[in-house]
Amino acid sequence: MPSYRAPVEDTLFLLNDVLDYASYSDLPGFADASPDLVEAILTEGGKFAEEVIQPLNLSGDQEGCKRNSDGSVTPPKGFKLAYEAFCEAGWGTLSADPDFGGQGLPHTLATALNEYVSSANMAFAMYPGLTAGAIAALTLHGTDEQKQTYLPKMIAGTWTGTMNLTEPHCGTDLGLLRSKAVPQGDGSFKISGTKIFISAGEHDMVENIVHLVLARIEGAPEGTKGISLFVVPKRKLDADGNPGEENGVSCGSLEHKMGIHGNATCVMNYDEAVGWLVGDEHKGLRAMFTMMNEARLGVAVQGLSQSEVAYQNAVAYAKDRLQGRALSGAKAPEKAADPIIVHPDIRRILMQIRAFNEGARALVLWTALHGDIAHRSPDEKTRQNSEDMMGLMTPVLKGVLTDTGFANAVNAQQVFGGHGYIAEWGMDQFVRDARIAMIYEGANGIQALDLVGRKLPANGGRAVMAFFEEMKAFGKANKDDEALAPFIQPLKQGADHLQQATMWFMQNAMKQPDNAGAGSTDYMHLFGLVAMGYMWAKIAKATHAKLANGDAANTEELKAKLAFGTFYMERMMPETAAHLARISSGCDTMMSVDADLF
Repeated sequence: MPSYRAPVEDTLFLLNDVLDYASYSDLPGFADASPDLVEAILTEGGKFAEEVIQPLNLSGDQEGCKRNSDGSVTPPKGFKLAYEAFCEAGWGTLSADPDFGGQGLPHTLATALNEYVSSANMAFAMYPGLTAGAIAALTLHGTDEQKQTYLPKMIAGTWTGTMNLTEPHCGTDLGLLRSKAVPQGDGSFKISGTKIFISAGEHDMVENIVHLVLARIEGAPEGTKGISLFVVPKRKLDADGNPGEENGVSCGSLEHKMGIHGNATCVMNYDEAVGWLVGDEHKGLRAMFTMMNEARLGVAVQGLSQSEVAYQNAVAYAKDRLQGRALSGAKAPEKAADPIIVHPDIRRILMQIRAFNEGARALVLWTALHGDIAHRSPDEKTRQNSEDMMGLMTPVLKGVLTDTGFANAVNAQQVFGGHGYIAEWGMDQFVRDARIAMIYEGANGIQALDLVGRKLPANGGRAVMAFFEEMKAFGKANKDDEALAPFIQPLKQGADHLQQATMWFMQNAMKQPDNAGAGSTDYMHLFGLVAMGYMWAKIAKATHAKLANGDAANTEELKAKLAFGTFYMERMMPETAAHLARISSGCDTMMSVDADLF
């Protein structure tokens, strides 16, 4: 039976010692999030994830969701009660707007909690997670009336939200979208069409579901320039704003999926459902991308979350499973064999996953902190820099953390040998659940193209140049610190490779666009390696400082942290050279073979 323990101590170390979270206390919301309160929230949130949500993960996967004869959907046993407890405890309100019932705390804190909930039960976490994305879209683009109507209920959790983009004939290419919206003369529209792959599209845990739906108003231009966004509640609202009669929205079927069985992934049919325009006509993608960007950071956290829970279970198994003897001599001579954690190759797997997890967690929180600064800082230049960093890192986080999170779940499963292939151990669920994160909210190949094609050249390369300068300044400030040499030197080499790859694109992608496409995924992973290497260098600096201060309570844990970081620099950072070599090979060979010869 799999288990999970929320990594609260590591999160607090990152917030307090690495990111200096307390130094932002002058920003709105941060003053209310004192170190003691942050610790209390994460500790209690971690317990909730461990004790309430995690026990439903395996059973929820085995039971799945059920579509009833009337079209309603029932999630697995225990989900509804757990969701009610989640809402009653206020976990979904942490960073929401106080004007609509939220607590107004930094989003960084909510991001940390989201990791715990997703590790404990990824399918469950998607219900409030998608609602948070819908809340973000309505907050930025909805009318005052729409905000007053929907946000209090959604923030409280008594209503949930969804995003409806994909149709049977179009996924990434939304210009092919066919769902239509017919104006009714009273400000409303009748929405008709079919959407697929709609997570949490129908369920009985709440009294209403608020769907955000992309559709084309009759007579609108073709392609993406003619798409609008609409808010379409499952049930129409009466004069008092309460759910009433059905609104022409129904679940046609449940998708039969590889994983996340506890989440209701639906085919949604809209039959002249009444909806209202969100934002401007034909500008729906701008509003939807607010939700998409929110979701992409959440999906990156999902990649990390499955890597973390898979790692924890693999470590427990490796310490317990007896097989063979250590190459250097028996480590447990009193036993029939040594635990497999003595074997270097098992340690290679575990250290690689752990080194990723801690670096990735730091990068997620660093990016989320930039998101808070972008929304809360009074200084325009500071806001701009943080907004640049947030935009630059979003595709990197989504692509790299989900690709690697899936690979890590597979490698953790490998530690179990044959037992990892047996369902009762739960490792196969982590693999299956992690797989979807590479696909939805923009498949990872699209994330790589977004990074190379849009984020790098944006504003004349302002964001990536600022990131290079920040790493350079860190290296310069710490170049004489001998203790940090194992981190600074590999980081510099990796950063040099990243800059060379960036320059190669600048010189070769304009004249041959396929060069950008051919190297985009390698570039995304090269970027991710360097960004996490930068985080590890910051972690190492904070760790040495803590050791120098005589933090005897966890000296051995801090020394182990340095070992995991050193492993990252020795065994993982050198992959930047391979990525650079592949990028520099260009597209000629890749594009030379006729499609019929594949």
